[in-house]
Amino acid sequence: MTQATRKPVAVICGATAGIGRATALEFARAGYQLGIIARDEKALDETRKELEAQGARVLAIPVDVAEDEQVYAAADRFEGELGPIEVWVNSAMATVFGPAMELKPAELRRVTDVTYHGFVHGTLAALRHMQPRNRGTIVQVGSALSYRAIPLQSAYCAAKFAIRGFTDSLRCELLHQNSAVRLTMVQLPAHNTPQFDWSRNHMEEQPQPVPPIYEPEVAARAILKAARQAPRELWVGKASFQSIIGNMVMPGLLDRMLAKQAWDGQMTGNAAKRRPDNLEEPVPNVHRTHGRFEAEAKSKAVSLSSTTTRLLLGGTALGLAAAATLAGAALRGATKK
Repeated sequence: MTQATRKPVAVICGATAGIGRATALEFARAGYQLGIIARDEKALDETRKELEAQGARVLAIPVDVAEDEQVYAAADRFEGELGPIEVWVNSAMATVFGPAMELKPAELRRVTDVTYHGFVHGTLAALRHMQPRNRGTIVQVGSALSYRAIPLQSAYCAAKFAIRGFTDSLRCELLHQNSAVRLTMVQLPAHNTPQFDWSRNHMEEQPQPVPPIYEPEVAARAILKAARQAPRELWVGKASFQSIIGNMVMPGLLDRMLAKQAWDGQMTGNAAKRRPDNLEEPVPNVHRTHGRFEAEAKSKAVSLSSTTTRLLLGGTALGLAAAATLAGAALRGATKK
């Protein structure tokens, strides 16, 4: 295959379940060759077959993204066997549900290693190959929780905040170097993924995403859009707009509201079941794209770049009033749930 006819290569981290798997499928349908990364070899093989059924050429490599050398070695193999990496998507994550004071240091460390350091390792691995060519796009799969933290997920929220800080710092460095490598972050709302069935849970009830809930394909389409257009940030879903802008305008009020609404909103009311969790090791035979909230999940969401959103708000008194209205709507919606 010549350089002119070779399909572009995208690497998806955390590709065997939830948003990562939906994203891999979206890129396969868009004509990319795919390098996929996750810990579970069986789930990787199942995902590879699903992607190949879409006509994609796929290289699947079992990797724990918390281990930097594993990530760097995988990037080298993708380059050597598939060709130049054009897009790298950091999507792997881990979380623990429970009050911060009940979390063990090892749990906090592991969530940070996967959700924050995993993104750092993926980003640096991609840059090792993209920088010499002065070409490529890195997509950080973020969350509205990288702006507005909620109770019961302190480790995960902290990692998402850290990813945003790392990404902003690195973006400045790339600009200083006049680099053409593009860096973009997608801030997502809650999605219907299996994480609520395999994440470690210290609560007495089964956890759930805070409504409104979206299908993983909503995130996948936004991630592909970000890879193509590379906005500074892409905000997805009304709930993300409300959370991010509301926190800019009235963070203290959101603290008090979320102390009640986001605590209860993450609990289903059903007793928690004893089950394996994926914090340290993958849980076999449960890797899939969707979670158990199909009946509530929405299949569409608006997405706008952060720049466009701020231009619409205008930075004026009118803009602040609009922001306050959005935040107020978010709080009224929360109190009804």
